[in-house]
Amino acid sequence: MSATFTLAVDAMGGDHAPDIVVAGLDIAAERHPGARFLLVGDEPRLAPLLSRYQRAARLCTVRHAPDVIGNDMKPTAALRSRNASMRVAIDAVAAGEAEGVVSAGNTGALLALAKIVIKTLPGISRPAMAGITPSARGDVVMLDLGANVACDARNLVEFAVMGDVFARAVLGLTAPSIGLLNVGSEEQKGDDRVRQAAEVLRASPIAAQFAGFVEGHDITAGTTDVIVTDGFTGNVALKTAEGAAKLVGELLRQVFRSGVLSRIGYVFARGGLERLREWLDPRRYNGAVMLGLNGVVVKSHGGTDAEGFAHAMDVAMDMVVHRFNEHIREGLARVVGPMAVASAPNGSAVAPAG
Repeated sequence: MSATFTLAVDAMGGDHAPDIVVAGLDIAAERHPGARFLLVGDEPRLAPLLSRYQRAARLCTVRHAPDVIGNDMKPTAALRSRNASMRVAIDAVAAGEAEGVVSAGNTGALLALAKIVIKTLPGISRPAMAGITPSARGDVVMLDLGANVACDARNLVEFAVMGDVFARAVLGLTAPSIGLLNVGSEEQKGDDRVRQAAEVLRASPIAAQFAGFVEGHDITAGTTDVIVTDGFTGNVALKTAEGAAKLVGELLRQVFRSGVLSRIGYVFARGGLERLREWLDPRRYNGAVMLGLNGVVVKSHGGTDAEGFAHAMDVAMDMVVHRFNEHIREGLARVVGPMAVASAPNGSAVAPAG
């Protein structure tokens, strides 16, 4: 890595903080020796941990923050907690001391603080939460995963642009295909906002990448590289997929423990099952990015371990190294900027972002 940059890290967010946060930073420090970490949290608790993890200690500057935003704290209360580790870490991004922030803490509070303190990029009406999920054809980007329960056509078009840039940066794709999640693939299916967003995308500079409507089964089939939907639907789909993966694992364990022949079969199948376990390992997909903000904001799963937190750090570093926000600005201007008004089938219009 040629350039040095800094990521602010909320040391106290998550179910197992600060232990797994510092342990995860130690893994990240080995992978990314060019990075620097502004570790924000309770300094008396962090000092002994850093003495055990020397690689992390060499790259860390500790900033004391005595308070913690709990998982049950409402976003309105979090906004008033100025000495909390999450708030101080976000303040560092807003002040230009860090290029991004990573937290395993309260999702609602993180989003609210980021929107108020860091603010959205010009031309973005709402930030979206994006993540990666496995499919039969490789990894797939999906957004929104819960930041916006209700969305209009403009939001969906913005999500498509941000998903395109995200897939290029994280998956290394040159022209990722994009699908709008719907109740059917036919053009007349869905509500007005979905059909309206589709019309805008078909008339946009990324029309060649837009594959039209996709259905729920297309997510795991890998029909498109990017799946765009509202936060309510995206969150339900994500949690359903997580539950299905756990179910498959549990059923396999039951099958291979059911008898002597099954146990013998497991011996022969162990190599393939191990590859399956690695493929479906949720730690590999940890790190949802809040797209559309004036800084990189990555949400780690609250219950992850050190390896999972390190992966969330990897995602944040990808966003910074690949100048993600600059590409969003360029993509938004290219797709939405030239379009004054796009007429929808019902006669309404989508105004350009900005």
